[in-house]
Amino acid sequence: MLSESSSFMKGLVLGSLFCVLVTIFGQMKSGHGNKSPHHEHHHVQAPNKDVVAKITKDERLELSRSIRVYCILLVKPKDLGYWAAARDTWTKHCDRVDFFSSEKVKVFESISLETSDTWTMMRKAYKFAYDQYRDEYNWFFLAHPTTFAVIENLKYFLLRKDTEQPFYMGHTVKSGDLEYVDANGGIVLSLESLKRLNGVFEDPAKCPEQGGMIWKLPEDKQLAVCLKYSGVFAENAEDFEGKDVFNAKSIGALIKEAMSNHPQQVVEGCCSDMAITFNGLSPNNMHVMMYGVYRLRPYGHTFNDALIFLPPNGSDND
Repeated sequence: MLSESSSFMKGLVLGSLFCVLVTIFGQMKSGHGNKSPHHEHHHVQAPNKDVVAKITKDERLELSRSIRVYCILLVKPKDLGYWAAARDTWTKHCDRVDFFSSEKVKVFESISLETSDTWTMMRKAYKFAYDQYRDEYNWFFLAHPTTFAVIENLKYFLLRKDTEQPFYMGHTVKSGDLEYVDANGGIVLSLESLKRLNGVFEDPAKCPEQGGMIWKLPEDKQLAVCLKYSGVFAENAEDFEGKDVFNAKSIGALIKEAMSNHPQQVVEGCCSDMAITFNGLSPNNMHVMMYGVYRLRPYGHTFNDALIFLPPNGSDND
């Protein structure tokens, strides 16, 4: 999987690089670094190819069936274009996806939360997910409609990670003494984390639905505060080379940063070959990503992935 993913990602990045060169030709380099400041958070890595090679055939089959991802997308009526693009592209590869809207929209099937406050929407969506699907799914992935996710890479990353452990993962950011997962890159909770979160929801002193000091925090920071009270801490997700796999920026933005900071190694300096998410995509970009990830294939290359993660039965996927 890794070698073939590497070929695709390098091809995709090089193609994007051409577009970036056209748009920035003649402009001065910004000089801003793309390296995130060092954080003292935990780092959780994906397995390398040697680990996967040691998994027996029967165990591979069981793993591919046992990792079940429920996708949560928080949307608002003004985001209809993004909503439609996410519905028609990558979310088809989730084992199940539900769109949670601030209000009922006739055009789409969605779950109305009857609030436009992002933190209240997030709380209600997580509560719904736990109450309805805790016995059917073991990983819960929350994303914005501007995020593109490769669910197969997410499942690969989750190999042999125990859903009964309190995993709370994504692209971590430090804000004062608080470590939190940036919602722009997507948030992954294990079943155990979701269970603990729903438990702390019942304690308004630790995790108020509204009012109090944390009410003014962005929803992803508020989530981190509530999870911290339940003993769950943010963990940065990386590939086996130490590169982030959840990206809070688009490929184009990451390429520009790599060109500025690693002009001799743009491809290697940009993104992980096993990247799971990119953010800040327009609806058109979503479809371009879908073409590149799931349809474009270099002739003559054979894919010999050790594991196969199939989309749910009946899914109109690519």
